[in-house]
Amino acid sequence: MATIDRQATTLALAHALSAAERGLAVIPLSRTKLPALRSPHRADPAAPACHGECGRFGHGVYDASTDPRRIRELFAAAPWATGYGIACGLPPHHLIGIDLDTKSGTDSSAALRELALRHLFTIPETVVVLTPSGGRHLWLTGPPDVAVPNSAGRLAPGIDIRGAGGYLVGPGSRTDHGTYGTAPGTAHLAPAPCPPALLRLLLPPPRTPAPPHGRTGNSGGHGQGLVQFVLAAHEGQRNTRLFWAACRAYENGLAPALVPALIEAALGTGLSEREARATIASAARLTGERP
Repeated sequence: MATIDRQATTLALAHALSAAERGLAVIPLSRTKLPALRSPHRADPAAPACHGECGRFGHGVYDASTDPRRIRELFAAAPWATGYGIACGLPPHHLIGIDLDTKSGTDSSAALRELALRHLFTIPETVVVLTPSGGRHLWLTGPPDVAVPNSAGRLAPGIDIRGAGGYLVGPGSRTDHGTYGTAPGTAHLAPAPCPPALLRLLLPPPRTPAPPHGRTGNSGGHGQGLVQFVLAAHEGQRNTRLFWAACRAYENGLAPALVPALIEAALGTGLSEREARATIASAARLTGERP
């Protein structure tokens, strides 16, 4: 059972209620940054997809609310929560999170600056949240009629995007690795509109038709390149490479035909079929697809 830190839970609830006052829908998070409430349908993997229609808690970002009463009920049901997540893509802000990571060994901030120079946009002054690992979350807003998908590394290495169906860890949250906090001078700001040129980069490319049933489905050079990318993985890279390739496959509409080839490639690098399928399922969830 999760250890209960009542002070951390009280602080998380206070921060969550404050965010809700700004129109940001929130859910309680555990110290692992995952939703604190588990799915009520976990014992029945064959159950149809439920986004909260059953009336119970435990549906991740679909539980998110700005209603103080509901937020208190969510935290009461998860007394081990030490943080809160802010749902992206919902009105009134239609939040888009630019996650500049430091774990990939790349300079994600420099990569974003290079993209800005290449595509002629400027990142406006906006809310910036500092992560315990030294990364940053930039908060931007999108148009109400555009759903920005979640992605990992598609824009550039080390840059992850949180859009519709995703969430950001809110400032004031406490995790196993430390506390999230707002960067000095940005707490009073409202999330700034996403520059149009950057928004175009965040939207998925037009989907290409899937190959006819029965083909191996590498769908031309791009699909074969993803398979080769997985095959070239060394020990320590296998899951990461498979995850990256699966994300690209889902984002480009290649997954229905390409997943078997990706699994075969993963097996060739030494991963078990169970590991490979779990990694691909994670990629599907992150990109908003159904595995």
